[in-house]
Amino acid sequence: MPQPLRTVLARVVTLSLGLALAGAGLPAVALAQQPAASFKMAPPLPDLSGKVALVTGSTDGLGRDVARRLAAAGAHVLITGRSVARGDSLVDEITTSRKGSARFYRADLASLAEVRRLADAVKRDNQRLDLLINNAGVGFVFDSTPKFSAEGHEMHFAVNYLAHYLLIKQLLPLIVANAESRIINVSSGSQEAIDFDDVMMTKRFTGARGYAQSKLAQILMTIDMAPALERQGVLTYSLHPATTMATTMARALNVTPRSTIAEGVESVVNAIVTTEPTGTYFNRQVPIRAHQQAYDSSAREKLRLLSERLLAGH
Repeated sequence: MPQPLRTVLARVVTLSLGLALAGAGLPAVALAQQPAASFKMAPPLPDLSGKVALVTGSTDGLGRDVARRLAAAGAHVLITGRSVARGDSLVDEITTSRKGSARFYRADLASLAEVRRLADAVKRDNQRLDLLINNAGVGFVFDSTPKFSAEGHEMHFAVNYLAHYLLIKQLLPLIVANAESRIINVSSGSQEAIDFDDVMMTKRFTGARGYAQSKLAQILMTIDMAPALERQGVLTYSLHPATTMATTMARALNVTPRSTIAEGVESVVNAIVTTEPTGTYFNRQVPIRAHQQAYDSSAREKLRLLSERLLAGH
């Protein structure tokens, strides 16, 4: 691939696969925490007829195949993403298959205003939400120049974490209205402690660190929300789906795939059906401890309070 095109792709690639790129500058200590996990099929999904599932970032990659699996089990799947063409094509595919059903909602999670519009549209059109899979994300892992959301927040933190924190808050009434609902946060094995003195990394930015910090934030959020959500009949889990899945984007970046998208799908399915305690973090399908900061209650409180302040300002 010509170098200019590779550089552009490295800067704009959107990852919906919980990427953990060994050798791409991601924190070695975080990768070392994730033991090898062999591929296996997850337990089958139950009949999801009459259930509604929303998958963010489901117009491509892992999210697209997760949406297909949910529809095949009978679910009505809410497809979200930035590409109308890809969203509409997936809806047409699911409709033609006569298994489940689907509807597309265009949304760019780099804008909190668009997240709110997405939530409003979902609440307007649906009476229930049984499954929320927060899969969308960005990963400018090769970049040394920070990028910012519409509200001026560091892009990894804004899209991978804060947008989904807001989406959960906005959709929670719809989620808790149905017993046994679940929230699944697609995180990554690449995790680095959040520096609460410089969360937006104005002093020390690398794309790899921004990605790893935002993915750990998802896990802190999962553990922090778990007790209150469980009291309302909602279970929540986070997971590293697979390492460097074989996507178009990974190939475009000349990254050698180490896993298939099918492996990632099985990891997500496992989180949907697992009987592990709420709040559990999985490496693929294996319950495992995440970065130690995830189990620091003071760090989780700092993240929650920071998130509320950021949302209050927009």
